[in-house]
Amino acid sequence: MRAFPGAASKPRGGFAATGPETPVTIHPCWTWQLEQRIPSLTKAAEQIIDALLAQLEAEHWDSREVFGVQLAVEEALVNAIKHGNKDDPAKSVRVLVQTSPDQLRVEITDEGPGFDPGQVPDPTDLDRLDTPHGRGLMLIHSYMTHVEYKGRGNELVMQKKRR
Repeated sequence: MRAFPGAASKPRGGFAATGPETPVTIHPCWTWQLEQRIPSLTKAAEQIIDALLAQLEAEHWDSREVFGVQLAVEEALVNAIKHGNKDDPAKSVRVLVQTSPDQLRVEITDEGPGFDPGQVPDPTDLDRLDTPHGRGLMLIHSYMTHVEYKGRGNELVMQKKRR
């Protein structure tokens, strides 16, 4: 799937936006982008990931880097849907993905109240090792080059520089 400068592309099987899509001008360093507002459904997140993976394959990204990007983006989208929007079908998640031959940038914004990532317990603490959840933020930070929470903690910006 290709997007042309100045146009937002839709993932395969495209979920309709819940509101009007805002055209975004691609900065000269980005060669592809996808901007979509998706419903709070993990199925919608899967379609965003499919489109991103197809683009990274087209740009010949290394399979190990693609694995890490997939894991980080999937975790971030699921967090936005489940923790941010609380699976509320009336809420949506805004996703902006931009790629170039040497880097990737992803913005994910949910409609939830936000959170303070500094208050999330360290999943590597001995008393948390047996906990079946709570490792998502650690994985995101492990696989992405830059991770930043903005606003009230409901907007995530991630970047991955290609090796």
